[in-house]
Amino acid sequence: MNDFFNHVISYWYNLKNIISPYSLVINMIVCTVLSWCVAKFYVAYGNAVSNRGRFAANFVPLALTTMAIMIIVKPSVALSLGLVGALSIVRFRAAIKDPEELTYLFLSISIGLATGADQPLIAIIIIVFVLFFLFLSKKVGKDPAFVDGDRMYINIATDQADIVAIQTILTQSLRQVILKRMDTTRGGLDLTFVAKSTQIAEIQQVKDALLALSDHTQISIVEQPDLII
Repeated sequence: MNDFFNHVISYWYNLKNIISPYSLVINMIVCTVLSWCVAKFYVAYGNAVSNRGRFAANFVPLALTTMAIMIIVKPSVALSLGLVGALSIVRFRAAIKDPEELTYLFLSISIGLATGADQPLIAIIIIVFVLFFLFLSKKVGKDPAFVDGDRMYINIATDQADIVAIQTILTQSLRQVILKRMDTTRGGLDLTFVAKSTQIAEIQQVKDALLALSDHTQISIVEQPDLII
């Protein structure tokens, strides 16, 4: 039993040599709060079509994991080199669908690096500045971020090649029409849009106008309440 307590005391003193326990707690709190704020900001103002809520749920554990790695390797060059060798055999297969996702992933990693290096104030200043800059960019930019409600997924397969005419038909009746994918086929085009609508009459107008373009036009409209939350 004495050996156990001696081991615990020895571990405690070794921890204090690496980082103060009080600093550790403060850094963990700062890391969690900042990464949580980044996640909430991404959900509210991101433009990715994927499920932003599910993607943003990774920001807090990612930041905390990065912070833990930084604390472990910081006092030892050997551990740092060993970590590089260990990570070199890891292969990440998750596809990044939008460059915007990389921005928020690196923000989460930077939070973990700063707090792991016992620099919480730097983390706070940088994250506040970056989020403020992104907020201004969203407000000044022409493309507003999607918000909850009334979202739909529109797929159009047609033998027509005039994308502008097709998008004009959609924008005349629907709100926030954005082209997300275009595939060329032997018969024409396969287009994917994300849009918003609150009235069935708007969808009827879109359907009639698109079908009037060509007898070979096919339309698929699916409500997607969880598409971008």
